[in-house]
Amino acid sequence: MNRIFVANKPQFISSNSYLHRLKRKYKTKKGGFSGTLDPFATGTLVVAFGQYTKLFQFLEKAPKVYRATLWLGAESDSLDIENFMGAKDLLRVSLEEIESLFQSMVGKLKYTPPKYSAKSINGERAYKLAREGRDVELAEVESEIYRIELLNYSHPFIHFEVEVSEGSYVRSIGEIIAKRVGTTGALSSLHRVSEGIFKFENERELNPLEILQFPRNIYLGDESDVLNGKVLELDKFESQANGVYILEFNEVFSVIEIIDTRVKYLLNRIERRNHK
Repeated sequence: MNRIFVANKPQFISSNSYLHRLKRKYKTKKGGFSGTLDPFATGTLVVAFGQYTKLFQFLEKAPKVYRATLWLGAESDSLDIENFMGAKDLLRVSLEEIESLFQSMVGKLKYTPPKYSAKSINGERAYKLAREGRDVELAEVESEIYRIELLNYSHPFIHFEVEVSEGSYVRSIGEIIAKRVGTTGALSSLHRVSEGIFKFENERELNPLEILQFPRNIYLGDESDVLNGKVLELDKFESQANGVYILEFNEVFSVIEIIDTRVKYLLNRIERRNHK
C-alpha cells in the first residue's frame, strides 16, 4: 500500500508505538513517520506507507505551529509533566508583562535543547542518556520564533500559540518564558497544529504530486529509459535548467535532479494511486 496522510497522535504514546497502531489499522507492514512527537505531546504527525516513505526527504514542513500550556512554578527535568517533580506558589504575572515578553521573543533565539530530547550525542539519543542518569551536555542551538500569541492566562497556566522554524524546542521556549518572569516552568500540554502545509484532516489521503513542491519536466526520449533507470541525456528534456523536477507517467512518477550537464535520479518508479 502506498499512502501518505496526516495523523493526530494522542497523548502518552510514543510516535513509534502510534505508527504500529496505524499500520494495524490499515493492514500494512511497511510504514514510517516524519517529525517525532514526544509521548506527552499530541497533534500533527506525517505518516506514509509503502514507497511513499521515500517522500519524507522532500517535504517542506516549516514553519511549525504549536499550542502549548506553560505551568509557571512547575519543576521538571524534562521540562514537561512526564518528569514532574513539584510546583511552587508564586504571585500572578500581569497580562501586560506576558504580552510584552512575547513581543520581545519574536526573532532568532539561542538556547540549550532539553536533555530529554532526540538530539544525538556520540551516536546515542540524549533522552536515553538522561533516563540512565548519565551526564548530558548539549550544544546551544538557534531557532526562530515567527509569531507567539497569548491565548489565555489562568494563573499559573499560560496557554499560547507559537510559530517556529525547523528544529525548535517548544519546551525550551517555555522554560525561557518562565525564567524571564522569574520562576521555573514546564509544559503541561503541547499540541502540534501544523507543519508547513500539513495539518490533521481526518487522515485524508494526500496526493504526492500535489505535496511535492517541484516543477514538472518532460522527457522527450523513450519513457522506458526512465522507467528502467538508464542514464538520461540532458538534451532530451524539455527544460534543461538546473533544479529538481517531477517526471509523470501513466502509473508511476520519478524525481530527478539536473546539475549542469548531469541528470541524477532522486526517486524512480514510484507507483501513483488514483486520487479524487
